[in-house]
Amino acid sequence: MRHGAAAAIKRGEALFAQNCTACHGADAKGNLELGAPNLTDNIWLYGGTEADIMSAIMNGHGTPGASRMPAQKDKLDDAKIHLLAAYVYSLSHPVTK
Repeated sequence: MRHGAAAAIKRGEALFAQNCTACHGADAKGNLELGAPNLTDNIWLYGGTEADIMSAIMNGHGTPGASRMPAQKDKLDDAKIHLLAAYVYSLSHPVTK
């Protein structure tokens, strides 16, 4: 495990609870009625790397006027987006010791 990875993931988990559960659920399994995908499987619509996830969080995804993940770049700073991306990445890529 990378030094500090567990701490970053834990901090990202708290950010997820504050910012993402309304659509993705507390278990991150998603809500198809809202168009929010399951984040715990290994199916990624827009790429599953940490960089892809950071981009999705920063810029959002989807078609305006339809189900859309809103951009978070004006709500969360870069450090929080990085922590959130680390947590989301860990949901389908468990960290091992």
